[in-house]
Formats: sequence, structure tokens, C-alpha cells
Amino acid sequence: MKTEQNQDITGHSQLTMQVVEHVRALISSGQVKPGDRLPPERDLARQLKISRSSLRAGIGFLSAMGVLKSRHGAGTFVSSGPPALDSSSLSVLGVLHGFLPWQMFEARLVLESNVAALAAERATDEHIAELAEEVAEMYAALDDPREYLIHDVRFHRTIARAADNPILGALMETITANLYDYRSKTVQNAQDLKESAEMHREIYRAIRSHNPQQARQTMEQHLNLARMAQAAETTLPAPPATAPPTP
Repeated sequence: MKTEQNQDITGHSQLTMQVVEHVRALISSGQVKPGDRLPPERDLARQLKISRSSLRAGIGFLSAMGVLKSRHGAGTFVSSGPPALDSSSLSVLGVLHGFLPWQMFEARLVLESNVAALAAERATDEHIAELAEEVAEMYAALDDPREYLIHDVRFHRTIARAADNPILGALMETITANLYDYRSKTVQNAQDLKESAEMHREIYRAIRSHNPQQARQTMEQHLNLARMAQAAETTLPAPPATAPPTP
């Protein structure tokens, strides 16, 4: 029975990705452009030789990714701007491909350590002032884990903005949103947030001094400590013992 269920899930995922690839091909070939409406469901389903329910699953995936927008009574349209990635994006991908929490931490380690280095090169006085404010708020919230987490997330979002690369910013926003969803369920179990606040202060100092190498190294150290802290707060699988090499 379990094998049959797994086969059903695999088959469903393949049909979903078939829809994704077809829409991608329509866009890349110029047959549909930003703002255009897709052909009617019945026509697309006939072209792909799949059921309309399978087609809707694929459209739902692309909508979650911000590629498509459905308008009630009007149809499905290609988004006119860049995808607005949010927490649902990786949630859908995670269901399809079985992403694990430690894998998202690993992706964050590779991405954000280098984002921090870029922020150290490009941060404006405004960004640095925002980082200083969030660090101060973290210290003020050491006895309130949920409030602390809010300022923690704001700190990392500010770094992503300071890196001044919208693609990296969108990727970081997606990963951070998913990790916030996980952490918000366990952060009340945090034993001591002072070490975390001190690490954030060190990252801030590296960015303020425009030292990319120090910002990268300090961010790597912080993220490794953060994923060990979350592993201690929850029964979720712990990450591998060794971190991936920094590009």
C-alpha cells in the first residue's frame, strides 16, 4: 500500500513538472509574454494529454512561485513583474522533492555567508543604522524569544537588501521565511539567546567596517551555531557534522 502511495505521489509530481516545463517553454519561446493570459485550461490539458486536475496542480505550483497569477472569472496570466518569492515557494518545492530542514540551513550557509560579504562592500549608512537598531532590539528581547526572533529576521533581511542584488535578495527572503516558520514553533525552547545576539553584533561590526572576509566568516560561524541551537530546540533531524566548503 505504501509503495502504491509513493508511486501516486511520484506520478503526480511528474505531471506537475510537465505543466511547469510546458509553461516555461511558452514563455521562453515568446508565445506568451508578461501580462498575457494563458490558453484556456481545456486547451492546455488537451495539448499535454493530462487531466484538468493535474493541469491545475501545475498552475497552482507556478502561482505559488509567483510566475502565474489567476484571476477569478478572467483566467490565468503570466506575472508582469519578477516573481515575488515567499514562504509558499519552497513549501511547494519541499513537498515535491522532500526538502529537509538541515538542507535549507545548508543552502542558507552557502548563500548568506556570501551575501554578508557583498553587504560589507555595498552597505549604505542607512543599512548600517538599521542593523545597529536591530542588534539593540535583540539585546532588549533576550527574555522574549518570539520578539527576539522578529528582530533576528529583520536583521538578516536588512543584510540581504544591503547586498544590493535582487536575485540573491529574493532567494534569501524565500529561505529565511521558511526557516522562520520552523523556528517560530521552537524558539520558546531557546536556552540562552545572548550568544546569538553577540554573533549578530559581530556580523554588524564586520559590515560597518566594510570587511567582506570578516563578514563572510562571522556569518558562517553564526549560521552553524544557529542550526545547532535549533536542533537542540526540536526533534527535527540534525544537520550533517561537516559544513560545505565556502565557494
